[in-house]
Amino acid sequence: MKRSFGPSNDKLPHLIHGADYNPEQWRDHPEVWEEDLRLMELAGCNCMTLGMFSWAQLEPAEGEYDFTWLDEIMDKLAARGIYVIFGTPSGARPHWLAEKYPEVLRVGNNRVRNLFGGRHNHCYTSPLYRAKTAELNTILASRYKDHPALIMWHLSNEYGGECHCELCQDAFRGWLKQKYDNSLDRLNKAWWTTFWSHTYSDWSQIESPAPHGERLTHSLNLDWKRFVTDQTVDFMLAEAAPLRVITPDIPITTNLMGTYPGLNYWKFAPHIDVVSWDNYPQWHCDKSETQLGMEVGFVHDLNRSLKGGKPFLLMESTPSMTNWQAVSKLKKPGMHRLSSLQAVAHGSDSVQYFQWRQSRGSSEKFHGAVVSHSGHEHTRVFRDVAELGGSLARLDEVVGTTTPAEVAIIFDWENRWALEDAQGPRNIGLDYVGAVMSHYKSFWNAGISVDILDMHQDLSRYKLVIAPMLYLVYPGVGEMIEAFVKSGGTFVATYWSGIVDENDLCFLGGFPGPLRRVLGLWSEEVDALLDGEHNSVLATAGWATQESYESSVLCDLIHLEGAEALAVYGQDFYEGRPAVTVHPFGQGEAYYLASRIEDAFHSDFYGYLADRLMLAKNAPFRLPEGVTAQRRTDGEKSFLFVMNFTGATQRLMLPEGLRFEDLLNGTTVEAEAELPAFGVAVWGE
Repeated sequence: MKRSFGPSNDKLPHLIHGADYNPEQWRDHPEVWEEDLRLMELAGCNCMTLGMFSWAQLEPAEGEYDFTWLDEIMDKLAARGIYVIFGTPSGARPHWLAEKYPEVLRVGNNRVRNLFGGRHNHCYTSPLYRAKTAELNTILASRYKDHPALIMWHLSNEYGGECHCELCQDAFRGWLKQKYDNSLDRLNKAWWTTFWSHTYSDWSQIESPAPHGERLTHSLNLDWKRFVTDQTVDFMLAEAAPLRVITPDIPITTNLMGTYPGLNYWKFAPHIDVVSWDNYPQWHCDKSETQLGMEVGFVHDLNRSLKGGKPFLLMESTPSMTNWQAVSKLKKPGMHRLSSLQAVAHGSDSVQYFQWRQSRGSSEKFHGAVVSHSGHEHTRVFRDVAELGGSLARLDEVVGTTTPAEVAIIFDWENRWALEDAQGPRNIGLDYVGAVMSHYKSFWNAGISVDILDMHQDLSRYKLVIAPMLYLVYPGVGEMIEAFVKSGGTFVATYWSGIVDENDLCFLGGFPGPLRRVLGLWSEEVDALLDGEHNSVLATAGWATQESYESSVLCDLIHLEGAEALAVYGQDFYEGRPAVTVHPFGQGEAYYLASRIEDAFHSDFYGYLADRLMLAKNAPFRLPEGVTAQRRTDGEKSFLFVMNFTGATQRLMLPEGLRFEDLLNGTTVEAEAELPAFGVAVWGE
């Protein structure tokens, strides 16, 4: 059955190709505007993002507006068939606003109000800032609602940070009152405040975490992070409100920041029409291209999963280099095309850049751009962008298609917050993000599609669900996992799971708490290993290609309660105790990995599960090391993206009788194919 989400706006039924454009920086140079328009067409760009940091140009003084320049550039873009994603300018307020109304400036956790400067230096709670933002957004929506170029609203820019002013303290207390039914007794019990005699006797005593105040009550810290997310979402909804009323048919997005730790993006997803994110990996630096390609693929899959498989937008990337990373490396030949089409392969319907033209001054003047300070098209970067524009123009059929997955990995922000705030057992770090990605890596290498979920999502459509270090478990999640396994699903959990409840209070009666029954084991204690210290895991299962695998970080000492040992520890006082187990449960199975085991183990173990569960592989042929494959489909036609993340040519041997249509060059592929260094192919089936 054919299934497609369609384009994000029917006006533009193509893959979006464009950039953040700041024409206001060049108002005194009309010849630059004209040259920009010529170059946009030459580069195959069909969309620009405007307005992001334009508040001071749009409202140079309170209540005084100037839209002449914006009207002009919007009309010029429309005349050339170039569309506009309009960024609301709340990310950087004008100087006059902060000077006249200092309450809009943030207060740090040290309780000192910031001076004017930077971006996102504003209080999300301030009624005045919300009113000023809504006022400007109302005017913008009313003025441009019927403009032929407008296809999407882009709310602010990279929401992030927190404010600790009195307005936010009062809002936090109000949020807590609502959560705990106006009962301080409930709050005190949930926060375990009898410890260190920290019991609250009045709501006014509650303050956000502070370096010179309370910072060791873990439940307070967790609730504060939840509040920051909810308050940021509430601010976003206030920004969106006039746009929804005046332009109900124009979709809304905001640009997310990958695995940014400060906000829970699952709370944002229901309130935006299209997910978008900003991708700035450090190619050719301290990680191999294959490792980094895997990590980026994980985040692409996360963004696709936030709205149930709906295509997302790659809102920002650099066509060359950044200027804010420790070392700003150029992309090697082929990498721009590969990394851009990787986003499309994992579900993006766009490739967009920061920035179109390099700024002459200030913070990002050396950040990469399509048009460099040279101002012309005769550069390697511009040629790369134009070549990609031609490739994207050949992939109209991909727009709106999705990526079916039979595997899900749980990556949960609240779990991360609690786990990283825990004191012990390893305060030098557990690297939650890296640990989750280490499980993803085996599937990426094998070309098996994966969805990335939080613990509250429906599991029933998957064959395999993996939950690395699910330290915090909400009520009902254990029961949901049990039901999944009982009905035939396969579940994999790891060490340091089922430790605390939603209030960050330890489960009593034995770990892994609500996962104990489905896993069929009891965790008695956990040994934390030093950096560089290792144990070994000895496997006797038929799928193991090594007798011994290296383990590190944590070693969970468990007792079997129905589970069967598949591998044991090889040394220390717990030599011979179970390190990998399986527990038949209903019609399914639950596996437990009691330690952080090396990648070779994951490759063998998940390769075994992939065969056992007959997981669909995207490529019906062997993938050389460093080559991965992703598939998008509308249910009838499929599009196979084959990507070489190595610096050497790779040869692909296709089974006899298998034929593909190369969508980028119009040829037929059969028998064998070659991918050059950092090469990518898109084949239709």
